[in-house]
Amino acid sequence: MFKIARTTLAAHPMRPLPADGDDAHDLSRFTVSESWTGDLANGIIRLGECATLLHGLDGPECGLLNMTRCYDAHDRALVLDLFEQAATASSSFCYSTTIVSEREYRQPVFCIAETKGLEGGVAGSICGVFMFPRFRLAPALPSIAYA
Repeated sequence: MFKIARTTLAAHPMRPLPADGDDAHDLSRFTVSESWTGDLANGIIRLGECATLLHGLDGPECGLLNMTRCYDAHDRALVLDLFEQAATASSSFCYSTTIVSEREYRQPVFCIAETKGLEGGVAGSICGVFMFPRFRLAPALPSIAYA
């Protein structure tokens, strides 16, 4: 994903910006990050408050299809494929995409995660972190077809 946003970092709706000069919070100055977990035995993913809100979900527990439903349509199949591969053998993975909101905003999202405990035919677990840049992108312009 390569995007440029013409906006201020304060435009993000979650959590206030840290004070300038606070080295411990450099990353949080530019992103809101939040951990999440999943149980591969039952397929339940547990998101934090921010990720639940930005993914447009009613509650913190969901399935993979519900979580990815808001992702850019071009990326959705790739993300699902990553999860499928990661669910077959303990591994680490990452992806970036855009959450497309019903309210016409586009929120970039980055995910880094790992699966573990899959050896010996046992259903394992997944844990990861979402990072949401402190800006939103303008709505995508409709495609124009030329004859």
